[in-house]
Amino acid sequence: MVRTIKRGEITRKNTILIRTVAIIIALLLSGIFILSLGHNPLEVFASMVKGAFGSPHRIRETIVKAIPLIITAIGISIAFKMQFWNIGGDGQMFIGAFGAALVALKMPSFPMPVTIILMIFIGGVLGGLWAMIAGVLKVYFNTNETIVTLMLNYIAMKFVTYLQYGPWKDAEAQGFAKIANFPDNAIMPQLFGVHIGWIIALIFIGIFYILMNRSKMGYEIAVLGESENTAKYAGIHINKTILRAVFISGTICGIAGAIQASAVSQTLSVEVSGGMGYTAIIVAWLSNLSTPIIGMVSILFAALLEGGSFIETAFGIPNAGALVIQALILFCILGSEFFIKYKVTFKNVKEA
Repeated sequence: MVRTIKRGEITRKNTILIRTVAIIIALLLSGIFILSLGHNPLEVFASMVKGAFGSPHRIRETIVKAIPLIITAIGISIAFKMQFWNIGGDGQMFIGAFGAALVALKMPSFPMPVTIILMIFIGGVLGGLWAMIAGVLKVYFNTNETIVTLMLNYIAMKFVTYLQYGPWKDAEAQGFAKIANFPDNAIMPQLFGVHIGWIIALIFIGIFYILMNRSKMGYEIAVLGESENTAKYAGIHINKTILRAVFISGTICGIAGAIQASAVSQTLSVEVSGGMGYTAIIVAWLSNLSTPIIGMVSILFAALLEGGSFIETAFGIPNAGALVIQALILFCILGSEFFIKYKVTFKNVKEA
């Protein structure tokens, strides 16, 4: 009989061993799939690395993809830390991007620094308020936040679609359903060939590492995540802590959306999030909700995405094939988390 038993403490050495085995299995399975397509697995894997880091341009593109992952995963990890399952990062990004577009397109023209700061501020506040819908429903009506935040994603996306095809449709787009491009003062400047969102991402890594590990608020969130009864015994205001953390979580995701709208899309559209809100959930989970590790895992995920796009062109592998390779790698890495937390035992069942 096969049984799974929850592990107690696991050493760092065993954790590294399990994850290494998972990566080897992922490469073997991906290699078999690549062979079935008629290609050399070693050449394809080498090309994926080359596609992500093979030139200064490709490195910059990988960093651009990593920025929203880092910021959104940090936001999601704050809610996850207290076991509030915020699956709404994508929707909060949409609303944050809407806030940025509201400033860029509907407010008087300001100098670039003022405009960018306003876009980030308004986008963050709106993202936080959007997340608060789920927070309020959880606190006062005990709803399931996983379902509510997921459904809010679709509402946010359809709201942006409505704007794109309706009242905000650009009359000068020759019939295409698009929103006007942002003016120059609303486009985030670059530093070292990458938009300055990478600086914001690094600042967030530092701030939220300190906040979650060295502040009273971080302590309250961690205690609440461990046990609500313990939090009550410690004198922590449960509802206030939940609402505050959810607002901060949504605010950070909203800022990620504002940055994407300003620096990457340079307009508001249904493609502004690129599904990063969902990918950030995996990043946060694999990082064990640790802010510094989120930065490293986000870069690896971005490299996987960028490398997958490169092999489509280099080897003529269809997009679906590249996605299968990415999925196999992700599946094995995520599966390793099960064996880190549980161990499988085999027990003979003797007949009476």
